Amino acid sequence: MESLRPNAVIHEIEPITEAEFDARQVAPEPSQQSGSDLLPTLQLLWERRRWLGRVTLWALAMSTVAAFLIPNRYDSSVRIMPPDSMSNAGTMLAALGSGKGTANSELAMMAGSLLGMKGSGALYVNLFRSRSVQDRVIDRLNLQSVYGKRYREDARKKLDGRTDVSEDRKSGVITLEVQDRSPQRAHDIAQAYVEELNRVVALVSTSSARRERMFIEQRLVSVKSDLEGAEKQFSSFASKNTTVDIKEQTKAMVESAAILQGQLIAAESELQSLEQIYADSNVRIRALRARIGELKRQLLDMKGPDSSLRADSTASDELYPSIRKLPLLGVEWADLYRRMKIQETVYELLNQQYEMARIQEAKEIPTVNVVDFANVPEKKSFPPRFVVILGLTLSSCVVAAICTVASHNWQKVDPRNPGKMFAERVWCETCNSLHTWFRVVLTRLGLNTARRDGKSSLQSE
Repeated sequence: MESLRPNAVIHEIEPITEAEFDARQVAPEPSQQSGSDLLPTLQLLWERRRWLGRVTLWALAMSTVAAFLIPNRYDSSVRIMPPDSMSNAGTMLAALGSGKGTANSELAMMAGSLLGMKGSGALYVNLFRSRSVQDRVIDRLNLQSVYGKRYREDARKKLDGRTDVSEDRKSGVITLEVQDRSPQRAHDIAQAYVEELNRVVALVSTSSARRERMFIEQRLVSVKSDLEGAEKQFSSFASKNTTVDIKEQTKAMVESAAILQGQLIAAESELQSLEQIYADSNVRIRALRARIGELKRQLLDMKGPDSSLRADSTASDELYPSIRKLPLLGVEWADLYRRMKIQETVYELLNQQYEMARIQEAKEIPTVNVVDFANVPEKKSFPPRFVVILGLTLSSCVVAAICTVASHNWQKVDPRNPGKMFAERVWCETCNSLHTWFRVVLTRLGLNTARRDGKSSLQSE
């Protein structure tokens, strides 16, 4: 037999107790042990199903109330296409990249990146979030009082939090979304953003046409002032010396003097012929002499006396200046008239150039092209009440289940366990501290005194 062989090794067998034998027989496999650990938990939850159901119903009711207490939010969006700010070279590169082949497009993109040319979309996204634009929107719609903020900076932060600006890299279209509790206010804020962006772009534009327009504006102010001064001087001189138009007046007065001179010569010739025929007492001779005297007087008044050669010595009873004064008045009149006409001509030319500069500036100033105007939202965008109710209810149910299992496991722990004793001690001290703090708060608010007074009055009754 094999057991009787001389080379066989005999091993000692350790004795096994009855309890160890039973434990080895009953010990399950690892997979069966994990399933058996989950089964008591499920049984515990099944036993507490009524309590969990009540918690779920309460959570459903409270989450429904909470979901409907959350105010509605509305989104208004506007889409804009920023103006192209690339130079001629950039336009040529863009045209190069618009070919059918991908090689041209990649070449244009590489060349644009090497030249440092980028689209203006990122610039306009930053302008939307700039302080100047947001402050103008806040002042325009009185958002500081709407948001209930004391400081403008807080209102700006809240407005920025309710504003979302994004850019489509491929098309370059910028989308602005504004969220607010009022649909009309959301529309007004989005529209105000676009209008204020246009204003800021026009304000910071530094085009050559704008600089030319500003220079012409300054020149127009000074030229207009000079023109008004020249007109006042000319009108004052003309009113003082009764000079409407020196050239026409000189021509008219010379012609009138010539006519009077001719009439005077004819009257004198007629008088000489009549004196040879009639006596001096004749009626015709006396009438003709009276006419000759009147013609001489008129001619003398028209020519002017020799003592009034200065231009500023016009008699008060003269309706028009005499012929002797006209050459002297004509020099100053022509000088003032020339100055006034020069200023008028310069003013007209500057006005024409100013209008042309304004037109050119309007062409060069980049304006925002609105693709989709701001809309008045009809449906709310927040909150999703069904999701809120479902999430809060499920969360409450899960928390209740976890608390149930944790409470059951806590009760199974030995009361003499140091960890359990320490946890209970911490819990008691925390509750006492909260109770003491709550009493202090009530005392400061005066509620505790009122409560004591109420108790003492009841006891006295």
